[in-house]
Amino acid sequence: MTTNKKLKVAITGSIGSGKSLFCKYLEKCKYNVISADDTAKVILSSNEIVKKKIIREFGEESYLKGELNKIFLAEKVFSNPENVEKINSIVHPETIKKIGNMMDKILLKEKIVFVEAALIYEANMEELFDYVVLITANEQIRKERKIKNSNFTEEEFIKRNLNQIKDVEKKKRADFVFENNEGINELKQKADFLLNILNAL
Repeated sequence: MTTNKKLKVAITGSIGSGKSLFCKYLEKCKYNVISADDTAKVILSSNEIVKKKIIREFGEESYLKGELNKIFLAEKVFSNPENVEKINSIVHPETIKKIGNMMDKILLKEKIVFVEAALIYEANMEELFDYVVLITANEQIRKERKIKNSNFTEEEFIKRNLNQIKDVEKKKRADFVFENNEGINELKQKADFLLNILNAL
């Protein structure tokens, strides 16, 4: 029996898990991947209502000559869990709405659309998707990756990591869980495995 069901699939994972690498491979396989992070950045930079709310909450320094002051905002936000909640409450609703529209547009032509989003559970986005895929890795490995590949300090990693739901909780809620402690080739095999399952549905 065949089905024409269109699938919305989220790819999530804690900082340094390898979810972006996983998504890049999906793109190489000719699948559409929407980046929630990139979508949020566009909204932060271009949505005037969001801009005004950010400035009101975090100060005029949040924007320099109309451009998002990423360094200032990151320092202000990630040092304080309350500030993380505040910025998320401003940005997440618009981001979720935008992603929903983008997925619907892609699914007019495609069978599957993927969304890369670190904060699926934190933003209560899971209802948007048919399946949630969790990419996970040992915390020490994740920290080493971010320090090596993204010029993060250990302190920056710890701050970001503390603002995310723990993997043990995410594993209970995800539909697929892929460990990424070994390297790129094994991760690609797991991506192929996922694609085979999704295309068979």
